[in-house]
Amino acid sequence: MAVEDVIVDKLVSFWRIPGARRYFPWIFLLISILGSLLKEVQLVPDTYFSSSRNILNLYFVKVSWGWTLLLLTPFVLLSNSYFSRDVSFLSRRLLALPVATAIWYIFTESFFYIEDATGSCYQTTAMDVLNPEFTSKSTCRRAGFHWFGYDISGHSFILTYSALFILEETAPMGYLKYANVSSLPRKVLNFLFIALNSLIFLWVWMFACTSVYFHHPFDKLLGTLCGLLGWYGTYRLWYLKPLSPGLPPQQQTKAQKQPMQIHVDSLENAGIMT
Repeated sequence: MAVEDVIVDKLVSFWRIPGARRYFPWIFLLISILGSLLKEVQLVPDTYFSSSRNILNLYFVKVSWGWTLLLLTPFVLLSNSYFSRDVSFLSRRLLALPVATAIWYIFTESFFYIEDATGSCYQTTAMDVLNPEFTSKSTCRRAGFHWFGYDISGHSFILTYSALFILEETAPMGYLKYANVSSLPRKVLNFLFIALNSLIFLWVWMFACTSVYFHHPFDKLLGTLCGLLGWYGTYRLWYLKPLSPGLPPQQQTKAQKQPMQIHVDSLENAGIMT
């Protein structure tokens, strides 16, 4: 068995641990609360990750949505095509990507708007001299001053939402791991699945760093709740409805002591597999 097959097998097994998927969203709330408490009592010493200039923040977190889409788009297309080659089915499933992007854009732009609408420009970080002629964060900073407004944690939002989005859309691998997939597509799926899981763990780590080093507690909590809201509103509410991208197709497998062919037949009868 190739190394990547072993890694995929362990990852699939991990996500099959009872409660792993069910409780994963709540990990972000727990980390946000505990991390904020540690930050407030200053129990965590400064490290490489307490600087916003660390390499993971600069080249991964700040472009996190780009990384998420770059790896998830081919995975969604390839993995879903094994359940059905029907154009309408694949188009509907691929709609999950622009829907998620719209959610990301609306929330992040709202955060920027709120920060602009509630902020003021000051000459120093001590907020002792006000510059009322600068009415937006961009013009204030271009002038070399400091803008202070209500800053909802965009990092807390995007890292929460990206991790949950990836977790939901990689669920088909639980079936495909045991399906009859030819060599090259199998290698591509394995690579993408491993890379996407690496992103999940990276996003969780950087979320923890955000929680213990940056922002005010309520700003982080609100950003986290927005990420949970975006995920819950789609995968737990809207995607259960007929007029939606729908949930990612996924099957129980032999690892769960269920005959695979029964579940394949049930999909065919439902018109999901062709």
